[in-house]
Amino acid sequence: MAHWKATTCMRCAVGCGQHQRGVDEGYGVDKVRGNYDHPTSEGLACERGIRETENPSGEWLTEPLVRRGDTLRPATWETALGVVAAEFIGTIAQDPDNIAVLGSGQQTNEAAYALGKLARGGIGTTYFDANTTLCMASAVTAYYDAFGSDAPPCTYDDIPVAQSHVVWGANPAAAHPVLYRWILDSAADDDSRLVVVDPVESETAADADHHVQLEPGTDLQLARAVLARLVATDRVDRDFIDAHTDGYDALVESLPAAADAASTAGVSAETVEALATTFEDRTLLYWGMGVNQSTHGTGAARMLINLCLATGNLGPGTGPFSLTGQANSMGARVCASKGTWPGHRDFTDQDHRSAVAEAWGVPLNRLPDDAGPGPVGIVDEINRGHIDAVWTVATNPVAGMPDATNVKRALDDVFLVAQDAFRSETVEHADVVLPAATWGESEGTVMNMERRVSRVTAVSDVVDTVRQDLDIIAAVGHRIDDDLFDAPPLEPEAVFDELRGLTAGTPTDLTGISYDRLDRELAVRWPAPDEETEGGYRYCDADGESWSFPTETGRAQFSTATYRGLPEPTDATYPLVLTTGRRPEAYNTGVRTRDETTDVPIARINPETAGQYIELLDRGRTVVESRRARVAVNLTPDAGVPTGALWMDVHHPAVNELTLPAIDPDSNEPNYKQCAVRLASPDTSTTVTRAGIARPGTLDDD
Repeated sequence: MAHWKATTCMRCAVGCGQHQRGVDEGYGVDKVRGNYDHPTSEGLACERGIRETENPSGEWLTEPLVRRGDTLRPATWETALGVVAAEFIGTIAQDPDNIAVLGSGQQTNEAAYALGKLARGGIGTTYFDANTTLCMASAVTAYYDAFGSDAPPCTYDDIPVAQSHVVWGANPAAAHPVLYRWILDSAADDDSRLVVVDPVESETAADADHHVQLEPGTDLQLARAVLARLVATDRVDRDFIDAHTDGYDALVESLPAAADAASTAGVSAETVEALATTFEDRTLLYWGMGVNQSTHGTGAARMLINLCLATGNLGPGTGPFSLTGQANSMGARVCASKGTWPGHRDFTDQDHRSAVAEAWGVPLNRLPDDAGPGPVGIVDEINRGHIDAVWTVATNPVAGMPDATNVKRALDDVFLVAQDAFRSETVEHADVVLPAATWGESEGTVMNMERRVSRVTAVSDVVDTVRQDLDIIAAVGHRIDDDLFDAPPLEPEAVFDELRGLTAGTPTDLTGISYDRLDRELAVRWPAPDEETEGGYRYCDADGESWSFPTETGRAQFSTATYRGLPEPTDATYPLVLTTGRRPEAYNTGVRTRDETTDVPIARINPETAGQYIELLDRGRTVVESRRARVAVNLTPDAGVPTGALWMDVHHPAVNELTLPAIDPDSNEPNYKQCAVRLASPDTSTTVTRAGIARPGTLDDD
């Protein structure tokens, strides 16, 4: 009989502790249950995380594949790695920046660290990033602007203490069920409430005491309206502002009239006042992709942080809390050398660069000077002919990036290596496919959204033709520079020890978090500079009285932002706004839950809006067109969607054929949430042009 082993759920970033048990014979996970001893979740677990760990329904990759002509054919590991190494070595000899590497928030800390070490220190490419930039970069940038450091100041311990729970542009009922239970429990207290800000009536909004339904893409303006109202009515915490912050006067000077900003956001003055009132109590302000995935994402996140600073909502039971989607998005940012060096060391600081080069044993001049343009910028560089080879690890850019048709074309023009556990849209375009272990088969650590590090453990072996992410990365790296890694297999604990040594003395200090300590305590928050301590609420003492921020002045920073309008506003040709969101039963781009992704995506539409397009429906099916693509959909009436808008499932692989590749100028995060679309007759075979020329079967013929 197989034994239960403690591990961490990898579905989302809550970081719930699990017990898993492998099958008695063969390969795979048999049973999963919550771990009552785990300090993060204390036995709680969502059925989605359990189901997708026990019985994922995607198509497994079981052996290396190499493209022969138009077909991916089975190959040995030696052949596949030889093809990859030969191509990469030849490309590096021409220019290291001719290779791009895309990692993931699905990797362990150890694999993410190794991939960054190889990309930055072995290859030396500027073009290394991860799919975490597609969801969290705007929040990260705003945190740095305000506090001089990434990651939320608050922890899960603050949720029961808060009175006002403001969920802005997020749907934790679907995305983070265990976290959402804590929020609901706290909001149910007599002196507490749940307020949701979202253009769509989500599962979370349906539970709210108050739902603010703003115009899509106007989060920045609504936040500015609330700030302006608080300032005008003298409901700011001047003592906290004067003692611990800089830039307040400049912020106030930059604010519009509350009524004007509210009008842009499509809400009333009464709604703005109601939102302002929530900040008079102890407030936790949670936000997610609805805020971040916008060309105003950083500005909107800054304003949400400003709301907390201005009202003194910083300290235990209060604060700005960005909700992370992927299980190890935090780890990718701490470990992977993506936008900073390990430990959030500044990318351009010469002392930090020297320390990293010395630790890795590589020449300082091999390290790139620039952190890169983000995933969308990498696709742009491919299209400009500047990149010849791309390596994707545990990510699916063909389905997960905006303007997906353009991404497909770009990746077809390069030598593409896809490393994954399941067959994906990206795999279909690859020249070499490297099959990797998945949940229940991997060893290492992850970090959840409140900065807790915990173990993931293997309860099942893998077939001989599948390898650990860490070992695949090391095998490629060993062929490129045999001093960079030992020949695999590597011990994850040794890699983690190397990583935590590089974080010593940094804001994310992991030196006190050893595997032995994790075996004893199961989960430990950083910073943890020694074996006896762990991080709590950041930037203040235990009483929340003494504050210090890692900024130039040692004080928190207010910042300003200007609203520029939607990057692709509606017009007579494209009169509807498309926004996207998560479904509870699906996972990322659907590769792990593929049997739950229908061939035709669902588009939710307000019945009033749907009534204007009856002539374009064929048994509920129609076509959504943007300036980039046309996608057949099943149209579903839903009064929770505002008039003039469509809501589509972010997990469906066809949806991002429609979305817009515009990015936030500060964070490089794409604008997934708003683009202009129209409905068209499903019997029309023509496609829309980039110029927006009217086609037969569309409303323009009426």
